[in-house]
Amino acid sequence: MKRSIFDKIISFLLGISWTFIVLGAFITFKLFFFMGVATALFLSILYIIFGLFIILALETMLTYKERLQESKKQTQLLQEIRDTLAE
Repeated sequence: MKRSIFDKIISFLLGISWTFIVLGAFITFKLFFFMGVATALFLSILYIIFGLFIILALETMLTYKERLQESKKQTQLLQEIRDTLAE
């Protein structure tokens, strides 16, 4: 099945988001380690939550696009059935 450029871009952004979460959480932890383990851990968790929110938004965009495509297919099939029954 041929994927659109939109799907490719969203997939690429999802991969980058996961990378930013992993590396960013590690860097955030190392950066704030001098303030204490609890503070560094708390800020890393906040960073991870923000990154997961971005991933959730991207996944939602993909889901809505797929739902729109399915709705278009169903509409076309229903119109064909209506035209067939009208004859």
